[in-house]
Amino acid sequence: MRRVKEQEKCQNCPSKGQGVFCDLDNPDLDEISQHKVTNTYKKGQTLFVQGNHPFGLYCVNSGNIKVTKTGTDGKESIVRIVKGGDVLGHRSLFTSDYYTATATAIEETKVCFIDKKYILRLMQEKPSVSLNIINKLSRDMGAAENKVSSFHQKNVRERLAELLLLLKESHGQKIEGEKYKLDIKLTREEMATMIGTANETLIRFISEFKDEGLIEQEGKAIIICNEERLIDWANVNY
Repeated sequence: MRRVKEQEKCQNCPSKGQGVFCDLDNPDLDEISQHKVTNTYKKGQTLFVQGNHPFGLYCVNSGNIKVTKTGTDGKESIVRIVKGGDVLGHRSLFTSDYYTATATAIEETKVCFIDKKYILRLMQEKPSVSLNIINKLSRDMGAAENKVSSFHQKNVRERLAELLLLLKESHGQKIEGEKYKLDIKLTREEMATMIGTANETLIRFISEFKDEGLIEQEGKAIIICNEERLIDWANVNY
């Protein structure tokens, strides 16, 4: 058995408790640690590219990754943001399809890769892993359906408000009172693609949100100041 660095063991993962392997005991986590490869990706580096053949499962240790699709017109759209504790490539475990999207680190990110053959064996031996992956697939499908519905039924202002609320749930850090800082480094272009609008339109609405006291900015970071009004503007039920 190969020697695994202490900081790379699954038991010491900073996202432990949020992933698909969290129900396993220490001996099982030790075995996974033996079968995984841990890599660090710098901002802008890709984990895999749309159209490539899948070879296994990616489990995010720390950092943030954008999953993008490129259309026939060459335009890139962000499908979702993946953070510590999330997995990538899980859909390919059950199909022989090529990757339908590209995964790119948006900041320095540490990711563990586990071979497909071992994961399939682990799922047979450990039902909790299978259930967690199925649960993950179900949540992804629900999020995709909500996104399609939002694009068809909401205007840009409502979509931006909804995006900020979703980012608050996934990356919000409470800083004072009822204020939440979004701990994620997204460019304005990336945010614009996530709500299907032009960069100039996004900037205009961000200025409007600031003027109305819904958000503030600290450098490039967005701070949510009034979640209740943001919910009203998003036209969603929380």
